[in-house]
Amino acid sequence: MSREGGILNSHDDGLGLPVLLLFNLDPAWPQADAESALQEAAALETGLVKGGHAVHLVLVRTPELLSYLRGFRPEEVIVFNACEELPGVVRSEALVAQTLERLGFVYSGSRAEVLSRSWDKARVRRFLARCGLPVPYWRVYERAEVDGWERFPAIVKPALEHCSVGLSPEAVVFSRAELQRRVRYVHETFRQPALVEDFVDGREFHVSLLGNDELEILPIAEMDFGAFDDPRERICSYESKFCPGSKPYEQIEVRVPALLSLEEQKRLEEIARAVYRAFGCRDYARLDLRLRDGVFYVLDVNPNPDISPETSLAEAARVAGYPYEVVLSRLVRLVARRHPVRGLQ
Repeated sequence: MSREGGILNSHDDGLGLPVLLLFNLDPAWPQADAESALQEAAALETGLVKGGHAVHLVLVRTPELLSYLRGFRPEEVIVFNACEELPGVVRSEALVAQTLERLGFVYSGSRAEVLSRSWDKARVRRFLARCGLPVPYWRVYERAEVDGWERFPAIVKPALEHCSVGLSPEAVVFSRAELQRRVRYVHETFRQPALVEDFVDGREFHVSLLGNDELEILPIAEMDFGAFDDPRERICSYESKFCPGSKPYEQIEVRVPALLSLEEQKRLEEIARAVYRAFGCRDYARLDLRLRDGVFYVLDVNPNPDISPETSLAEAARVAGYPYEVVLSRLVRLVARRHPVRGLQ
């Protein structure tokens, strides 16, 4: 763990303002998914209450976000934004933040422009490369022809998805024929461009950061793929995140803290801070990186990562000695600093 000042132990508070916990619940979800989401919402609500905050839980079940906000005044609440999308509106995470901004609410997490950029994998890589930050070699293919790609193994991802959607062992390809088939699969299945990337077959780390002016890096998590010999399986696939009972879900181990040399940890933390600040992350974020031949490559930037109790961010906080409610309360305090009437800055 590394910090630039006493982030989680600061003495400011939420200024006595109630917290409006905004959480999306799509009626179209299967029952099991809806029940899981409700459990996450309840855990967030309980954690905030244990942290000493009055909480209004608002479950957003339709795209009409304004109708859920009408009963609240921006000067009287702080919004904890756990609304990842508007039900039925794809890739609308940024629209939620944009609406909150337009109405004058202060809310947790990154601004709309940052969330919008994070959804486009090509924009993320282009932005980071312009900032001089290390990303794997990549190209975007709008059509199935893959002329010009010579680096194998490669990994093929839908260019406009999050949460490892479209990532399976078949996404890792070793020949031009496999590459062409997978690019065509992405086009036909997801109706969007395919991002092709040099497959960094190395150690994978998830770095969670908290703060703004001062940053704290929580203990770094490593995804341990030691149970897998096939490089195709050494990825954080969709199954590994969302399919209990599957081989990747059960056998990829999360090791916190990661075993790194002092020099490796220093370089990784330096890159993480640089990415967080350059990208414009706010309050909290999780970065995914891989190490190969002494170079840490940035794979993904998650400005508003899942912060439910079973995530790598929450686990890193526990290893650091911070109960769940302490982390949530800290995020509320960061938002309180931006409050238009009673803010601290």
